[in-house]
Amino acid sequence: MNTTPSRIRTTVCSLAVATVLGTATAPAAVAALNTAQIIASAVSQNCISWRVSGICYWLFCTPFGCKVRTSVKVTHFIPQTVVSTYVAPGGNPWQEMAFVSQTAGGLESAVTRGLSGVSAGGANPADMKNPGQRKSAVRFKYADAIGHPATSLIGGSIPGYSCDTAATPLMPYFLSTLDSAAWRTGVPESLYPEALVPGQREIGSQAAANMWGNIYPRSGFISQTDDDKASAVVAQRVADIITRAGAAHVYQVLKGNRHDGYWPPGEVTENTGTRNHKWQRLAPPHDTVLCRLPGREPHRRER
Repeated sequence: MNTTPSRIRTTVCSLAVATVLGTATAPAAVAALNTAQIIASAVSQNCISWRVSGICYWLFCTPFGCKVRTSVKVTHFIPQTVVSTYVAPGGNPWQEMAFVSQTAGGLESAVTRGLSGVSAGGANPADMKNPGQRKSAVRFKYADAIGHPATSLIGGSIPGYSCDTAATPLMPYFLSTLDSAAWRTGVPESLYPEALVPGQREIGSQAAANMWGNIYPRSGFISQTDDDKASAVVAQRVADIITRAGAAHVYQVLKGNRHDGYWPPGEVTENTGTRNHKWQRLAPPHDTVLCRLPGREPHRRER
């Protein structure tokens, strides 16, 4: 029950998150994209999926009596983060944000040398030693999650008919270079039940013959022969981390605060279709079609 006029909202919003995926699995010149391209890709009805989803009744009371007011309920997606996965330090395909991970690279190198005595690196070691001859299923990916530059333009853009965003544009929510210890070792998540029990927290399933990979441990290493799928699974891990509190990682939580007339989405969860999140692939190539994981088989590229 609302007791003051200031608590009444004209619209009841159910907010869902659209997380954008950018992967640098092609040469940098091909995969690179800029802020203007990212903003343009988000301005699409297919991405936002705005719709009237119901009507709400509000009981408004004063010392002089009560009355019922109604409001329209709308539901839509908001682009909140750009998640990038890539194979080399500072290789974020988002041109303007590449320096962010580069700046943190010194800390990562120090941590990596302390753990293993070698400098930081990534990619697929077997493929790099003998390109086209040796293949390895084990890959390592760097990853960043940065606030979408258009999140404030779309979130809350029409008072009463668009939902507020929980994200801050260009805000780093996760940088794997700052999370080097957990991102490279998988400790302590390698000991969690989700990592030890087959069938838990996996994208796809063995039974359905569409197994992409496991969410836990949420580290940069993944066993997957398809590089596109490997990038997608790592991006899903990042989204899983930043939408939950209390994870054993260095990150900022991305979560909206629920209040009257505003219900932000829950944690990003795999194998739920587009119930509370979508992915839009930006690079390569940039696309306005949003998808879920697992989805259609990605186009394979042999290099």
